[in-house]
Amino acid sequence: MTAFITHCCKSCRPERWAAALCLLLVLCLAVPARAELPGEVVQMQLERSSDGLLLSARLQFELPELVEDALRQGIAIYFTTEAEVTRARWYWSDKVLAQAQRHQRLSYQPLTRRWRLHVADAPFDNAGLGLALGQSFDDYADALAALQRVHRWKIAEPGQLDDGVRQQVQLRFRVDQSQLPRPLQIGALGQRPGWGLLLTRHQVLAPLPDSPAGAAP
Repeated sequence: MTAFITHCCKSCRPERWAAALCLLLVLCLAVPARAELPGEVVQMQLERSSDGLLLSARLQFELPELVEDALRQGIAIYFTTEAEVTRARWYWSDKVLAQAQRHQRLSYQPLTRRWRLHVADAPFDNAGLGLALGQSFDDYADALAALQRVHRWKIAEPGQLDDGVRQQVQLRFRVDQSQLPRPLQIGALGQRPGWGLLLTRHQVLAPLPDSPAGAAP
């Protein structure tokens, strides 16, 4: 496994469009897609630090068959991980204290038979706005295992937390179908269960022992 950094790229090369069109034709002729595969967040840990609130998690899932087929055709697939910190209010809806997103791009190079996983804080269509951290893998299983790990991801700044009350953190992981090439977006509309992957988990963030209770809403 090797690590590298690359700029996010917005443009889509003609050969990617050609591959997407070929795959769309195959999907249209194929039998109906199987139901959405189950998955879960098997571990989730919240850690307070001087930098803020850090989240670590381990996801357990298999990619839907249509997603894996698209990857092996050389089409990159995008994933979005979202975290939200809220506190309950008895008189209104929950107050959102912090929100965070991270974006992942998994791709396969048929010529080299290598997998690449990019991770960025901003959507990949924001070309030139930042750098994406990437890793290369020889095996699909290793690339999938890296996709399933979240390690000490900062989801809130220290000043965004309300230490005097109990808060809740929601974690969501999904395939970002809006990032698919346009032909596949059209095909996904009719076979949505075959493209869908959504994992969620809620966890309580208890107040600090020495923090005063009953903070202002």
